Amino acid sequence: MLRAAASAAAAGALVTGCDPHRADDPGAVRPAGRPSASGAGHAPPAPVRAARPPTRVPGLPVQIENGPRNGRAVALTFHGRGDPKMATALLGEAERAGAKVTVLAVGDWLDEQPAMARRILDGGHELGNHTLHHRNICALPAAEAYAEISGCADRLRKLTGTIGSWFRPSQTRRATPLVTQLARKAGYPHVLSYDVDSLDANDPGAAAVQRTVLDSVGPGSVVSLHLGHAGTVAALPPILDGLRRRGLRAVTTTELVT
Repeated sequence: MLRAAASAAAAGALVTGCDPHRADDPGAVRPAGRPSASGAGHAPPAPVRAARPPTRVPGLPVQIENGPRNGRAVALTFHGRGDPKMATALLGEAERAGAKVTVLAVGDWLDEQPAMARRILDGGHELGNHTLHHRNICALPAAEAYAEISGCADRLRKLTGTIGSWFRPSQTRRATPLVTQLARKAGYPHVLSYDVDSLDANDPGAAAVQRTVLDSVGPGSVVSLHLGHAGTVAALPPILDGLRRRGLRAVTTTELVT
């Protein structure tokens, strides 16, 4: 059923990915508002779960590729863009397995799908910044690169109360010194990279995504994956099963490094 649902959702999925060759429990913030004069028939607005502020870990490098290798945790990180139904299905699979993930959202996706910020946080997951338009940030002039970082940070602040836990640059695995400096200026002490690339943005199919991840993952790994790809949705349950058989558990990146 999962494969069928993922295939159906794929028909409307946006093209996503960071391949340059292809083009823990934060508090609640109540939205402002007044109850009706009568107070009848109007439930109070539900609290909006606030995103964690940027994670700062003294002693760790500015650019983080992995967590401690002597533990039993890994971080599954998702570049946030694509069909919201597919994203919701993937988050549901993670939650059924007791896993927590980190979603680095693209700002224009949040403009189109603002409810996804709340969905991610309400599931106990972590939310961060993956630039405003998903451009090749390391090739941009400083002012444009900063606008990409700060623009997404503004969306996150408006939707969640903070600029999110992490910044990950778009269309690159590692940030240049300039992009790292601009991220710090925008309020992010660290840049989040990764040590395992699932290659799922190339849509190789669920079996290939599963194999690529499980062949490379180990304690402390930060795995790069993407929302908006049917193969990734289908691959997630066997990936989580494979981690569990090795005694590993999927946690948010902040939990991994702290």
